[in-house]
Amino acid sequence: MSTGKANRETRNPRSPTRTVAKLIRPVSERYDHILGPIDAPVQLVEYGDYECPHCGQAYYIVKELERALANRLCFVFRNFPLTSIHLHAEHAAEAAEAAGAQGKFWEMHDCLFEHQDALDDIHLIRYAAMLSLDVPQFSRELSEHRYAARVREDFAGGMRSGVNATPTFFINSVRHDGSCDLGALLDAIEDAVATERKGEHLEEKHARRR
Repeated sequence: MSTGKANRETRNPRSPTRTVAKLIRPVSERYDHILGPIDAPVQLVEYGDYECPHCGQAYYIVKELERALANRLCFVFRNFPLTSIHLHAEHAAEAAEAAGAQGKFWEMHDCLFEHQDALDDIHLIRYAAMLSLDVPQFSRELSEHRYAARVREDFAGGMRSGVNATPTFFINSVRHDGSCDLGALLDAIEDAVATERKGEHLEEKHARRR
């Protein structure tokens, strides 16, 4: 994982007293960029940095999860650029948001992760042209930092939710503190679903007793 100014704590998954970090801002269709049905049994939220090599690896793992889980998965990406160590991360995040304003967030998101070694402004504008965006509008919004506030809002929400490295995943609103490889994420997802089902059964049982 990449860490920068956001590094606020040391995680100890073996500690019996560790707190469970939860997502402060719930997933919202009005705010978030979402892939999959919002009412899917699995909500996976990633706080990521387009220049982070670990996020670059996680990008392909998420693609595998999407194929494996299909409509059981709702995936959300939120910006968490570590500007102290990644020079182009914040502007790349703004570029994705500018593309999103033209209805092509996910296309730009994919393009940025697939070209992590070329995230300067010249390339960002080139990607906008490749995606058939309105390039003059895109360039103007990028130069004006039109979506900088949105990126900062994502970052602040991540900090409040206990994000201290990239990538950080939340599975059904609970921070995943284990490995980010495919097997570990699949296991954590199945555990989260099983836990929620168990909770639902207990609630139904208590409701019947009333």
